[in-house]
Amino acid sequence: MSHTSRFRTAASCALLIAPLAVSVTACDDEHPLSAQPYDAAGAIAVNADDGGKIDPDKPLEISAKGDDRITDVTATDATGRYVRGELTADGSSWHSTSPLAAGAHYSVRVSTEDEDGAPGRRIVGFDTKASDKRLRISLGPDSGTYGVGQPVTAELSHPVTDREDRATVERALKVDSKPRVDGGWHWVNDKTLHFRPRDYWPAKAQVEVRSTLDGIKIGGLYGGSAKPVKMQIGDRLEAVTDAAAHQMTVYRNGEVIRTIPVTTGKPGYDTRNGVKTILGKESFVRMTSASIGSADFYDLGVYWATRVTWSGEYVHAAPWSVGSQGAANVSHGCTGMSTENAKWFFDTVRVGDIVKVVNSGGADMTPFDNGFGDWNVDWAKWRKGSAVVPAGTRDGSGPADAARLRPRI
Repeated sequence: MSHTSRFRTAASCALLIAPLAVSVTACDDEHPLSAQPYDAAGAIAVNADDGGKIDPDKPLEISAKGDDRITDVTATDATGRYVRGELTADGSSWHSTSPLAAGAHYSVRVSTEDEDGAPGRRIVGFDTKASDKRLRISLGPDSGTYGVGQPVTAELSHPVTDREDRATVERALKVDSKPRVDGGWHWVNDKTLHFRPRDYWPAKAQVEVRSTLDGIKIGGLYGGSAKPVKMQIGDRLEAVTDAAAHQMTVYRNGEVIRTIPVTTGKPGYDTRNGVKTILGKESFVRMTSASIGSADFYDLGVYWATRVTWSGEYVHAAPWSVGSQGAANVSHGCTGMSTENAKWFFDTVRVGDIVKVVNSGGADMTPFDNGFGDWNVDWAKWRKGSAVVPAGTRDGSGPADAARLRPRI
């Protein structure tokens, strides 16, 4: 029995026994709304139906045959991403309106009905061709344990300038934290994004970063895969240096754990004010005047050096200036302290911890071109650097790439 004749038999039965209420349910098993959908393989045509790989630059197209009509189409790739589409008013055809991913497998479920209203169904699987035109992405930092000030970074292999393309990239970069935070991405430039919470990460938070950009079309490119990142956030550790008082106060979760006499930059070499994030730790660094073009010659081996800018600002041991520590600023921009205190600081802090300088005669720490100064940008301005906020609140500008320069003392 064909699906058409099956429908007609059910309809006739319902008409014959309609006066007998108790008998209507006896025919429900043959009602078209409860019947198993017929195989709609012969009722539709799909431009991916031959089993071959299709060009992701072309839309997926499905059309009905004969007197059948399409009632619904659901298309997803292997990761669960849906394909948007448009069905004609008469149900004669459907086509995708969002780009297909490259190198992806799709499952398409098509629902139909015939001229008498009987339901049909067809599931089609197909693959799209891979593409070597990839927008590759590198997520940072490496998985590990970090301080509460550590931003998440995303480096792209090609510049992305179009706002809608930027929004596509941004939406595909997922940051999940426990506990949850109010955070957002900021376009530093056409190839770099940073993510940070409104405030510092909560102590002991767990953060997972991943990309769902693989295969997604962005301009003339397709997104590449990205290695996910898992960050464990440590205690909230902050070192606040008062350059005028020549003193550093170190806090753990809001409690003072050490007060250290220091020396900071002398006039002409003033230490930068503002919030800096620890970039790395080096037990020994050679520092020379050539690194900053100083007229005051020096060439020193420095121990227990904790880096806070790419241009060479450190917190480090300075045994030669112990007499000035706590009393005067005599360095070339770094924060110097006794060897004992520098070793303690080196052993206590981790990458991503906060170092804040106040009351210095120096310039303010810049946000992006000399390390991670992200926390010097207020939240309203940070959000303007996102491509997914309303257009009227977006400034569209981005600072230059960070430059890795040589150290100074």
